[in-house]
Amino acid sequence: MAGLAVAAGALALASGGGTALGEGEATFKVEIENLSQRGQPFTPALLAVHSAAADLFEVGEPASPELQQIAENGNLPPLIELLEGSAAVSAVVVGSGPILPRQTHVLMVRGDDDSYLSWVSMLICTNDGFAGIDSLALADIEGSVTLDVNAYDAGTEVNTQDFADMVPPCQGLVGVSSPDEGTGASNPDLAEGGVVAMHAGVFGGNDLTASHMWTGPIARVTITRVGISPPSTGSGGLLSGTNGSSGWLLAAMTGLALALTAGAAARYARRKAA
Repeated sequence: MAGLAVAAGALALASGGGTALGEGEATFKVEIENLSQRGQPFTPALLAVHSAAADLFEVGEPASPELQQIAENGNLPPLIELLEGSAAVSAVVVGSGPILPRQTHVLMVRGDDDSYLSWVSMLICTNDGFAGIDSLALADIEGSVTLDVNAYDAGTEVNTQDFADMVPPCQGLVGVSSPDEGTGASNPDLAEGGVVAMHAGVFGGNDLTASHMWTGPIARVTITRVGISPPSTGSGGLLSGTNGSSGWLLAAMTGLALALTAGAAARYARRKAA
């Protein structure tokens, strides 16, 4: 995206509750399947329902600083905060955990037929790769729609394929050892100054191996209009799928999810108590 239109107005982070749907609103089930086979997990899903005045990214345009933080560092709160402050956004949903290879997570969100649905998640074992949907019209979903989603390159960081330049959970995902500690911060020396484009993929070299590669679409997303309940929720629970991950990997990925979403959850709790 060139930039998200931000206007004054309050927006609560959607996370359950029993409020009734407004006139013209419906609830949608969003199922996100990670099509990679072994070594390319996603950060927790970030969904937004918004008007035509906003989008999360746009192919051929520079990534926003907030999208850069997700694509490079798996850092969701900056984009969540931007969305929360926009009058063009009606719902924000954050999954509760990472989406591992061959898993499907399901989230619920609501919106009206004048709205659009967008999604972004970092591809953890990349420099600045992400998966996403840009502005899917909810009016086009009468029953169920399935989309095969490609991987994108944010164009913000050189693809070194080096663990030292990636978020630490990528370390050892498929048993590849490295003395590199990784990083959760952007490195100005690797700044690319490009635009959002289709990701060229992982070809091996440096620390990444064939286990981190994918071919074709990276994700399959099914959106189903399910009626008037339940309301938006960031449960992000596992719907189906298996993986060969050991307990230490699941613990590491869960730690990442907690780190990424703790700030947003705390803000919601404060608002709810106010």
